[in-house]
This record gives sequence, C-alpha cells and structure tokens, in this order.
Amino acid sequence: MREQIQAGLVGYGFAARTFHAPVIRTVPGLALRKVVQRSGSSCEQDDPGVQAVKDLTALLADEEIRLVIVTTPSTNHYEIARQALLAGKHVVVEKPFTATTAEADELIELARRQEKVLSVFHNRRWDGDFLTLQEIVAQQKVGRMTEAELRWDRFSPQANPERWRDAGEEGSGTFYDLGVHLIDQALTLFGLPLTVQAELRTEREHTRAFDYFDVSLGYEDNFKVSLKSSLVALEPASRYRLYGAEGAFVKYGEDPQENQLRSGLLPGQPGWGEEPEEQWGILHTRSGGLDLRSRVRTLPGSYASFYQNVYDAITGAAELAVQPEQARMAIRVIELGLLSHREQRRVAFTP
Repeated sequence: MREQIQAGLVGYGFAARTFHAPVIRTVPGLALRKVVQRSGSSCEQDDPGVQAVKDLTALLADEEIRLVIVTTPSTNHYEIARQALLAGKHVVVEKPFTATTAEADELIELARRQEKVLSVFHNRRWDGDFLTLQEIVAQQKVGRMTEAELRWDRFSPQANPERWRDAGEEGSGTFYDLGVHLIDQALTLFGLPLTVQAELRTEREHTRAFDYFDVSLGYEDNFKVSLKSSLVALEPASRYRLYGAEGAFVKYGEDPQENQLRSGLLPGQPGWGEEPEEQWGILHTRSGGLDLRSRVRTLPGSYASFYQNVYDAITGAAELAVQPEQARMAIRVIELGLLSHREQRRVAFTP
C-alpha cells in the first residue's frame, strides 16, 4: 500500500492556488490537509478536504503534517522554512529559495541536521520547451555552442509599490521573481559560469524594484549565456535561442501548463502539457552541404513530476531532483549580478 504523506501550505495566494494545490492533488500518496490562510478566496471552498488555519503555529503543531510548502512572498521564505524544519517537517519553498546565500546556507545545514528533505519549487525545469531545449543541447543538434539566450518577457506596464514584488525589499523584483527561473535553467543546462555581468533597470512608473534585467554568464571556450526579461514587452522576443557552429534552435511562446491550470485542467488529463504544432521550435542546421529547417515537437511539460519526485525523496525511492544546494547557487548568481550592476563591471563567479 502506498505511503500517505499529509502536506500543509503556508499562504494561499496566486502561486498556491494555481500551481501547488491543484498539482499536489494529482500526485498519488500526497494529500493536502491544511493551509495557513489569512485572506483571499477560501481554500476550503476549492477543496472541502482542506482545513484553513490562521497561523503557522497551528500547522506546525500538527504531527500528521509531514511536508510544509512555503508559498508566501520571498521576503519571508527563510524564517518560515526555518521554523518548519525546526518543527521536524520536510519543506518545499517557492522560488526564489531565499534572499541571500547566507540564509540558504543556514537552511541547508538545518535540513541536514534534522535529516529532512528540503527543496525549492523550480517547476520551470519541467516546462515542455525547456525539456526540449535540454534534448537539443544533449544531442548537440547545433554543434559546438557559441551563444544561448533565455528570455522571459511579459506586458504588465502598471507597477504597484504596495505589492511585495514592486516594493523594493531584499528578495523582491523581477530579477528574483522571473530571473531565478532562467538562472536555474541555465545552471541546469550548462553548469556554473566563470563570470557574471548584469544590467538592471526600472522601466515602469512607481516601481521601487528592478523590473528589467540583462545578464550575461560567461563560460569556457568563449560561450555566453544571456538571460533577459522586460515587463513592458507587448511583442515578446523568442523564449529560447541557441546558436552553434552547425545551426540554431529558436523557440517562441510560453509553456501551456500555467494557462491550463488556470482553466481547470489538471496534470494527467488529456492534452496536458501539449503544445500545438505551430508553436513548436525551429531547428535550422547547415552541415555537409545540406541546409535543413524543421519544427521540433515540444515535449509535454510535467509540473506534477516535481511533487512526485519530492514524494519519492521523502519515502526514500529516489534522489531529490531540485537540490537546495542548486537553488542556493541561483541565489549566488543574483547576488553577483547585483554586485556587477552596482560596480558596472563583469565579476568572477565565486561560489
């Protein structure tokens, strides 16, 4: 009989309602039982089997809750995760992991001492287009790589300094919010860089946090990875662009899973994670006198794979996919990017 792991959510905002709660419900063996919720739409209306509690203490005191998922604003991830680990819970933290590597290091050491699983919700590793890009890289479809660009543009021109993302506190802003996804993807694909150079800007009125970034990660053999994002891009650029000595791969559009979750479709249902053919990426190669251009089918995305892996790691059936040490390195890139921006120079990557 499959072991049951009861889980509790801290926070019930957009991320919890859209990503965590519905995906958790589709993973055999995981059961969402309690939610720390102070405002907003009721989690009990969304799922009658879930109990809303008013404070973290009530959640952590429940001995049947073994997994705590932190979905609060990133500015307080560290303290809530710390309390959950001290209470003897396994912990998943919404990205970004923490605001600083010092906080990340403390949590990693605490999880080690407590012998608990600690992971970060880097669900974008299971975007279908990223899974496809991984295959392109692994199979060396473009030959020796010279440049890669990972970009996430949106059109959200109105800033609200009352919201934590725009408030300018440590851990806020697009660089932490969207940038950490792209950084995690880059590190997953290419490993740790040699150098970091960043330009950070505020493009929208009233925001107190950076809402634009252009980051270059330098690697051996003159290979460069560019990470970019703007929130005033009504016509977004390509999502992924990979150049090599024998070709190029270009992909537009965003993974469909977020919109599917918003519409009520759940992982495992027909059509989940599938992209229409017209949105597939283009692979253009030239080698041995042949010039070939074709669409590459986007692999189906799989956000449920994150929580399936967390379940398997807790029960001892698999190694944890998103290691906290990996998530910590993404925060280190952000720290060095902030340093590069302040000093207007390229800086060496130091772990």
